[in-house]
Amino acid sequence: MHEMNEHIASAFDRDLEGIQAQIMKMGGLVETAIRDAAKSLETRDEELAERVRAGDRVIDALEERLNEEAARVIALRAPTAVDLRVILSVMRMSANLERIGDLSKNMAKRTGVLVQLQPINGSSSTLRRMAREVELMLKDALDAYIQRDAELAQDVIERDRDVDQMYNTLFREFLTFMLEDPRNITACMHLHFIAKNIERMGDHVTSISEQVVFLVTGAKPGVPRPKGDLTSTDASYSVEAGAEQE
Repeated sequence: MHEMNEHIASAFDRDLEGIQAQIMKMGGLVETAIRDAAKSLETRDEELAERVRAGDRVIDALEERLNEEAARVIALRAPTAVDLRVILSVMRMSANLERIGDLSKNMAKRTGVLVQLQPINGSSSTLRRMAREVELMLKDALDAYIQRDAELAQDVIERDRDVDQMYNTLFREFLTFMLEDPRNITACMHLHFIAKNIERMGDHVTSISEQVVFLVTGAKPGVPRPKGDLTSTDASYSVEAGAEQE
């Protein structure tokens, strides 16, 4: 009986390791998607943008496989307490990673449109810096998960405020460009959608970090999430929702 229990425990550990390896692989692909989508925008590289769009299918397939594996482990092993918390956290993290992948794809989609329009001075490099910050936040959130480091995860949550502030600054700049020259309106509207998508990526990374805090401590972060996006209204949220569904 003792040997059987050890065998079951060993098999469960292998299952967990497999699931966690998949979430890290998915996270690496999403980091690359963020980086390449922003680079394609800045360099007007339509071929790179197309690779981001094609790569999103791989991310989607990984999420589906991970959820199927997690459901199988729950049904077969009936995990309890901490083990169940690990599996549920990974499933929630994979959903957030899939959404970030979708937002990166949406950003890449607009590269082809913006290539046809007059560039808005400095906007692409600013968006790339904003995307780079989100990419670094995601890397740290995944490191926090592997290391079970609640402090690092909390630091990522706090850094989302910086992304929100960058978004607010860009929003005001785009308004200024549109007021100065109506010919800038179309390009600025596309760039605003991109900026909003990157800001939403930061929110999903924050959710991943909150799952890490939950996993380590058994409780969600006690302090309300810092939110620096001052532009959101009911109308802008409905526009944003449409953008995420592209």
